[in-house]
Amino acid sequence: MAQEIERKFLVTSEDWRAQVRTSARYRQGYLANEGRCSVRVRVSGSDAYLNIKSATLDIVRTEYEYSIPLADAEEMLEHLCSGLLVEKTRHFVDYGGFVWEIDVFEGVNQGLVIAEIELDHEHAEFPRPPWAGAEVSDDPRYYNVYLARTPYTRW
Repeated sequence: MAQEIERKFLVTSEDWRAQVRTSARYRQGYLANEGRCSVRVRVSGSDAYLNIKSATLDIVRTEYEYSIPLADAEEMLEHLCSGLLVEKTRHFVDYGGFVWEIDVFEGVNQGLVIAEIELDHEHAEFPRPPWAGAEVSDDPRYYNVYLARTPYTRW
């Protein structure tokens, strides 16, 4: 079974920007987001993915991801997604031997910046960067599936 072990933190400063290794822009939408899982389509450049993730509020979740044709993904984003599209730029930052993903949201979620770290196991220890503020791993408002229904600018 595929698992994602991820912790999320609000970003408190711009200090991480000097450490960005690479960045990618994402557009994503949800084909289904009720019940036991969410089904998401995501486009980044010329790459496209279909993602199925368990709808549990926990740092450990079941997740499957598959490459799909870009044209199919674009059509799904335009015609099949419920809610709003989530648009963001993800910046990859190396810190303390880990890769941090800093999501800078755009559009209706503009102003929100979240740092995420994926871990090998639930109780893994990691150094916390000075720009990683309050942990929001257990707050459903900071999950992308929630942001597609209730954007940050409307909170």
